[in-house]
Amino acid sequence: MKIAINKILCPVDFSDNADHALQYALAFAQAHDAELTLIHAVENPVLVSLDYPVLPYGNVNDLAKSAQHKLDEILVRIKQEHEKVLSKVTIGTPFIEIIQYARNHEVDMIVLGTHGKSGLAHVLMGSVSERVVRKAPCPVLTIKHPEHEFVMP
Repeated sequence: MKIAINKILCPVDFSDNADHALQYALAFAQAHDAELTLIHAVENPVLVSLDYPVLPYGNVNDLAKSAQHKLDEILVRIKQEHEKVLSKVTIGTPFIEIIQYARNHEVDMIVLGTHGKSGLAHVLMGSVSERVVRKAPCPVLTIKHPEHEFVMP
């Protein structure tokens, strides 16, 4: 059985963990001469207060423009090593946006970092990478940042 990897999706949240995972995604894209798409999902920012349940906090369109600008900077750097690189900024819940993009564009593999949000945000919402692994329509390669070592309880 031959496995073809033609399209790779790499979620980017502009963290060190995502940048580390991007290096793996780029290596796979180069090895398979595959198209590499960087995706960033902008969540509608909200402010939670004891006085008010949920308030809009910031303009989601401004956040999307800022994210696209950051992705464009990454693209310039990556395209020096691999020409088949695209970017996509979406607005919505990150794990849902990643999975929908993978389905709609027949992605062959997703490469993402194992760490993103942590602390209370992780407890309340769960890990984006955990949800992507469970729901993705294709194989998912999760990359652990070398600085995040397992510590025995």
